[in-house]
Amino acid sequence: MARIEKVEMRMVDLVPKVKRTDAIQSFVSQETPIVTITDSDGASGTGYSYTIGTGGSSVMRLLADHLAPRLIDRDADEVEAIWHALEFSTHATTVGAITAIALAAVDTALWDLRAKKCGLPLWKLAGGAKDRCPLYTTEGGWLHIETQALVDDALAAQVQGFRGSKVKIGKPHGAEDFGRLEAVRKAVGETYEIMTDCNQGFTLDEAIRRAERLRPLDIAWFEEPLPADDIDGHVRLSRSTSTPIAIGESLYSIRHFREYMQKGACSVVQVDVGRIGGITPWLKVAHAAEAFDIPVCPHFLMELHVSLVCAVQNGKYVEYIPQLDELTASGMKVEDGEAFAPDMPGIGIDWDWNAVRAKSLPAFTTEITA
Repeated sequence: MARIEKVEMRMVDLVPKVKRTDAIQSFVSQETPIVTITDSDGASGTGYSYTIGTGGSSVMRLLADHLAPRLIDRDADEVEAIWHALEFSTHATTVGAITAIALAAVDTALWDLRAKKCGLPLWKLAGGAKDRCPLYTTEGGWLHIETQALVDDALAAQVQGFRGSKVKIGKPHGAEDFGRLEAVRKAVGETYEIMTDCNQGFTLDEAIRRAERLRPLDIAWFEEPLPADDIDGHVRLSRSTSTPIAIGESLYSIRHFREYMQKGACSVVQVDVGRIGGITPWLKVAHAAEAFDIPVCPHFLMELHVSLVCAVQNGKYVEYIPQLDELTASGMKVEDGEAFAPDMPGIGIDWDWNAVRAKSLPAFTTEITA
């Protein structure tokens, strides 16, 4: 039985490669907490999560002051027990983003450690449903991008084999959103998927109105139309439209997903490892979604989510937004619009530790030992 002897913590602040805007905000910074856990056998596992520009310092203090010390001398194989112990220790601050982001980095490190010691890639250890999955792209669909550029990006992605493109919506008037999407639909034809993302920018009445206006374009889904905590609003919206409603990137508890699915408030689940608290709860949400015949199309973190989408039967798409290029020696394998599950033991991320150390912020670099 290998006990945890050391926990190393650091944070890297990554600048997005392109300008990212949506209906409510600009995404200008990606704080990336990274946790490495080493056991008494000398084996180690690394996990990470992210913010979109705020809260990173709070995540790191929560890790250093409250979560990491509780890991020392625990049996590293007891991933489920550790997750629940850490979650209970922070019950006064759950459910919420700061705690979930911190838990995610720890839990992912433990899964990486377990998979490496088993000699298995994560996608096989967690289920092994398939070895590849289709991609859709987001980076060319931000709200500030002009219509012709949206069209050009979608056509380029289609040539590369991507199955679809996501376009942000939330212009001042629905006619503007419709015009942009109509131009893309005319260019790519009927069989290429167009996903839309509202980023919680609408009231219920406006969401119903815009979903109806977009119906002739046969969009793949209407993502985050309302504030994430308005479950009843999502129920009313889902009943008013045949367009699939996608939710999940702003939910931090498996119970929130349960309520959405039980009430028929969504038809696409976008559970995010970095927001739900790690791989342990991610898998529970994905399996629950399968019981409701709901596909899982996770938000962001493609380098990690490719393994999880491949692990479960109802994993449908991975969202293509490169995140870790500056911190890894090799990227995710992509051919003809499909992402391949990594075959190396662990979560499959080939960290460039020289780059990670060079970009780590000294104020948040620390370690705790037995």
